[in-house]
Amino acid sequence: MLEPFYPDYYVSSAYVIPYRQLYEKGIRGVIFDVDNTLVPHDQPADDRAKKLFGEFHRMGMETCLLSNNKEPRVASFAGCVGSKYIYKGGKPSVKGYLKAMELMGTDRETTIFVGDQLFTDVYGANRAGICSYLVKPIHPKEEIQIVLKRYPERAVLYFYKRSKNRARKENKKEGTI
Repeated sequence: MLEPFYPDYYVSSAYVIPYRQLYEKGIRGVIFDVDNTLVPHDQPADDRAKKLFGEFHRMGMETCLLSNNKEPRVASFAGCVGSKYIYKGGKPSVKGYLKAMELMGTDRETTIFVGDQLFTDVYGANRAGICSYLVKPIHPKEEIQIVLKRYPERAVLYFYKRSKNRARKENKKEGTI
């Protein structure tokens, strides 16, 4: 029942994902949410974000920012990091994810998505058939509509973590038999 909201991976930060290893395994594009995924809400691209996107460019990885925010916010950030972008992306609608892959020249098998919200970011990526990475929000200060979504997200994450622990125990048990 809650599985459509479960990420494929849940990590502490967009900056700890092993992008080089993913590239070696055939990933060629990364779709990112911006606010509270790469930088705190409404903050400009910082040195860490610029360095990360520089690494993508050097290895030949395509990027696209997919945000529900307005164009001035997304375009400004994209310009600083040298990324393609889609503003007012309509997440969790699949349309924005498909457009992002089209812009990058990738497909479902060669693309991952990285974002900080379950009900927009992860749910949309899962619906689009893209591997999803959920990251912990960078900063606690958020708009009220996002704060209100964090409460039901906690419940979903509880069941997500519980299912992962069960699967881990079963795999361990199977390995010892």
